[in-house]
Amino acid sequence: MSYLVATFYRFVDLPDYREKQPEILDFCQKKAIKGTILLAREGINATIAGTPEAIAEVLAFLRSDRRLADLEHKESRCERIPFGRLKVRLKKEIVTLGQPSANPNEKAGTRVPPREWNQLIRDPDTIVIDTRNQYEVAIGTFAGAIEPRTRHFREFPEFIEQHRDEFRCKKIAMFCTGGIRCEKASSFLLDQGFEEVYQLHGGILRYLAEVPPEESLWRGECFVFDERVAIDHHLQVGHYQMCPACGHPIDERDKASPKYREGRSCPHCYQESEG
Repeated sequence: MSYLVATFYRFVDLPDYREKQPEILDFCQKKAIKGTILLAREGINATIAGTPEAIAEVLAFLRSDRRLADLEHKESRCERIPFGRLKVRLKKEIVTLGQPSANPNEKAGTRVPPREWNQLIRDPDTIVIDTRNQYEVAIGTFAGAIEPRTRHFREFPEFIEQHRDEFRCKKIAMFCTGGIRCEKASSFLLDQGFEEVYQLHGGILRYLAEVPPEESLWRGECFVFDERVAIDHHLQVGHYQMCPACGHPIDERDKASPKYREGRSCPHCYQESEG
């Protein structure tokens, strides 16, 4: 059986998010859904998996709330459900930046469709920023993109502060896996006085789904937050695995390293594990 993985988010005012948790949990459990759904006052963020029929029913259930009627999602398929269980969690933020003034419900950057993304990032006056964390960027990114080298998204404002003068008069184009981080990052930049701020609509996942490989400026694979670890340009499971010691994606080259010890360490955490 082929299962469906659906990724979606929506920034929208949900003052009753605590009350919504048990009803969403109950509905998903009845449909044998696995994955993670985050709820906060600022909206919803999720990656879930199940049969195509079950996913369709869950999305219809969520969209029955008029505030989520235009909820967009991205899809990919896999041969087994890449989650062990279902979690519906309450959070302060659906993606943690730690900047209360960054509110996509009030302002956000210009959304750029995947088919127009290549033209934007080829412009020499455009600064292209990968808003994901270092371990994600390590296995794939867009050609020419700047890597902030963050360990956590909440470190992103510090990166911007360090490069404020360099970026000030440029067009800034940002991207992430599904669109949520660059949407919040774009709100933060606008609040900081940056004027031309763009974001890849639907993130890398939509880009890989809509832009043919022969036209693509994507290099490598895309890290995903489930047991698949990474997907390729055809949205198929990639060739990376996850180090059980540190969670960093590893491939056969990493396994060939003398610093790789199965179940104990990989080249990315060897020194820490030995210490």
